[in-house]
Amino acid sequence: MKKRKSPCIDLCDFSSQKGWCRGCGRTRQECSQWNSMKPYAVNALQKELRKRLSQMKN
Repeated sequence: MKKRKSPCIDLCDFSSQKGWCRGCGRTRQECSQWNSMKPYAVNALQKELRKRLSQMKN
């Protein structure tokens, strides 16, 4: 299986109020599960990450 590209930008800081990484928007659990996630779960998470990152910028 082809390895999927991680949304990580090497700015790992989980100190946000909701525990989301300030770099990619994932939680620690989502980061650790990334490589074992099913494709549909990854797609859903990527949509969620866009929302999270925009919330953190506001």
